[in-house]
Amino acid sequence: MASLTTLGFDADDTLWHNERVFKLTEDRFAALLSEFSAETDLKDRLLAAERRNLSHYGYGIKGFTLSMIETAIEVTDGKVPADVIADLLAAGREMLSHPVDPLPHVEDTLRALNGRYRMVLITKGDLFDQERKITASGLDVFFDAIEVVTEKNAETYRTLFGRHGNGVDRAMMIGNSLKSDILPALAAGAYAVHVPYEITWALEEAGDPSANERFHRLDHIGKVPPLLSRLA
Repeated sequence: MASLTTLGFDADDTLWHNERVFKLTEDRFAALLSEFSAETDLKDRLLAAERRNLSHYGYGIKGFTLSMIETAIEVTDGKVPADVIADLLAAGREMLSHPVDPLPHVEDTLRALNGRYRMVLITKGDLFDQERKITASGLDVFFDAIEVVTEKNAETYRTLFGRHGNGVDRAMMIGNSLKSDILPALAAGAYAVHVPYEITWALEEAGDPSANERFHRLDHIGKVPPLLSRLA
């Protein structure tokens, strides 16, 4: 293998907790509308709204909040009480100010790799919120470059690893999402390390690429440095 020079890291649910905040708010949404529909139906309809709205609102809390409101209007036939709408808006604001909690082993791993590789943070979602979380995490000091993108696909990785490194074939992407972090990075020609999170958003589920020789799976991010040593 050509020696690796560049490491790409996903942010949400790779460096810090994120999806659990969405799940807690989703539970709050279901409780607020429990008199109108069953919990399973409410969550299914919310997911359907999120899927419909991705092309309009993109990823992130603002689009999620709008999808909650849209679903509330649908399940109540337009009769959703104003105080429920107010509660959903408040829930969205609370998500946008939620503390950023780094995952175990993250800071030690980034510190160990800093200076040995070119480090690039590659995240998608709402620019304002992603910048807030990156700054609040205190982890920005470990990265040579930070990129907030609209979508993660093969072209994204070819472009970014060309811009910030020696090309995609000498880069490795590390993240929790098979759909966004792993499959497109492999398709572009990079190495990829899947570090699963405790919760996977339904719209980020994808097939397993275990047959690809450039693919690796680790149970926590602290095992990345030993993996890199073995691959060197």
